[in-house]
Amino acid sequence: MTAQQDLIAQARTWLAEDPDPDTRAELAALLADAEAGNAGGAGHTDGADRHAELADRFAGTLQFGTAGLRGELGAGPMRMNRAVVIRAAAGLAAYLKGNGDGDGLVVIGYDARHKSEAFARDTAAVMVGAGLRAALLPRPLPTPVLAFAVRHLGAVAGVTVTASHNPPQDNGYKVYLGDGRQIVPPADADIAGRIAAVGALADVPRAESGWTVLGEDVVDAYLDRATAVLDDDGPRDVRIVHTALHGVGAATVAAAFERAGFPAPLPVAEQAEPDPDFPTVAFPNPEEPGAMDLAFATARAATVGAPGGAPDLVIANDPDADRCAVAVPDPSAASGWRMLHGDEVGALLAVHLVRKGVTGTLAESIVSSSLLGRIAHAAGLPHAETLTGFKWIARAPGLAYGYEEALGYCVDPEGVSDKDGITAALAVAELAAGLKADGRSLTDLLDELAVTHGLHATDQLSVRVRDLSLIADAMARLRSTPPTTLAGLTVDRADDLSAGTADLPPTDGLRYRLTGAARARVIVRPSGTEPKIKCYLEVVVPVADAAALPGARAEAAALLHALRTDVARAAGL
Repeated sequence: MTAQQDLIAQARTWLAEDPDPDTRAELAALLADAEAGNAGGAGHTDGADRHAELADRFAGTLQFGTAGLRGELGAGPMRMNRAVVIRAAAGLAAYLKGNGDGDGLVVIGYDARHKSEAFARDTAAVMVGAGLRAALLPRPLPTPVLAFAVRHLGAVAGVTVTASHNPPQDNGYKVYLGDGRQIVPPADADIAGRIAAVGALADVPRAESGWTVLGEDVVDAYLDRATAVLDDDGPRDVRIVHTALHGVGAATVAAAFERAGFPAPLPVAEQAEPDPDFPTVAFPNPEEPGAMDLAFATARAATVGAPGGAPDLVIANDPDADRCAVAVPDPSAASGWRMLHGDEVGALLAVHLVRKGVTGTLAESIVSSSLLGRIAHAAGLPHAETLTGFKWIARAPGLAYGYEEALGYCVDPEGVSDKDGITAALAVAELAAGLKADGRSLTDLLDELAVTHGLHATDQLSVRVRDLSLIADAMARLRSTPPTTLAGLTVDRADDLSAGTADLPPTDGLRYRLTGAARARVIVRPSGTEPKIKCYLEVVVPVADAAALPGARAEAAALLHALRTDVARAAGL
């Protein structure tokens, strides 16, 4: 059998057991065009291109890892679809039964992306078919609600169907175990092995009923826990513009703010309702250029004469509301607003919690700012660095607070042992209201931290690729020819993190520590969820007093710019 004949046979076998009429029709058309070797009709590519597309869909299988599954929707084993999800659910069920949890409860949540509810119901059907109990959240809800529900309901596992802030054509499948934390090795490999062992789809038992659809009481319980992170008698006078970026966060955020006694956030109307096509943004990620434009326009329109006064903050959640972005007024910015870096918000929340009397470990990912370590040291609290991702941060011993620079914050690990953009928004609002009552702002507190600990300025060089080999080539180039200087600073230490360290398990990353007129750090790694290579940059500039801040900022900006240029050149990006 030729390679082309084998590919056609694989596709026909897949087509025969695909349970979804949408992807069956898609694959049938693709097969017909590939077999015919001619144009597939108006707007279609020619048969050779269709054959290449078919080959791409059957080039392997979408791999289940510590991020679960995430990929483009469509037919075939390299896409997200019902057949892939049913196999993933069957593998998870087999793993749970193999660990003695065969009659346990699995809680399943989902967002409003295309196919999310169908994937969630397929998961419930497989769990019940395998003899486990299953409960669906009552409607599309933020990921933190699912993470909370796992422990709240005493479940043995949780699944949320979401692609977080990925593009509209993607979806994903994230797994939590009974401790309410995302899976890490070796559980991911064990589950992947169970998935690989699943045979014909027809042999996977799927119940037609028998699972529970939870009521709103689980959402109420989450909101009770979320608002419990706040002081009962603290100031509440803060005016906020909120965008859900077409995701599922708006209603839960509004309910949380009302329950906590804050003024209702002013929603960005065009982005408040869930929409799986994300029509107003190129990428539904607050960090992406243009994603916040409508929020800033809404804030500008809410003038001083409006009820409640001018907005104090803009807060954005990503589509599944596990991340939180914050922007502050800035007359020097073209939009009138400046988006804070995740590291700035991470430091602000850390100081806020420390001043509230939190005890325990302050933890962060290795790509986040070293400022958190200084805050922890000054407070006499333990500090921990982990690999990137909340699956690792949540496992820091004695965790009291954790964050990662990619807008993820955990302010209540006993409630949600994962990043939670809703409790983070509440904590930011509490901090801003308290500062406002004292005639101060978040930027004033950032200035105070810079004078106390030095100006910690961070930036990122992120390059999205279509050809994943470009990422491997860049990492290989840096390993074979490591830089000795960057931005005029000397590389004092270079760590290849693929070998692991005394504190970290192996990961594909490189870390450089630099010294000179300022200190700096660079970390280069492939993204774990997107086709990107990411370079994380930090410079630390001493600050004598408040009057020295403008000069320190100018120096830091120049160093970061030079670092971006030099790192890009060294990596061949």
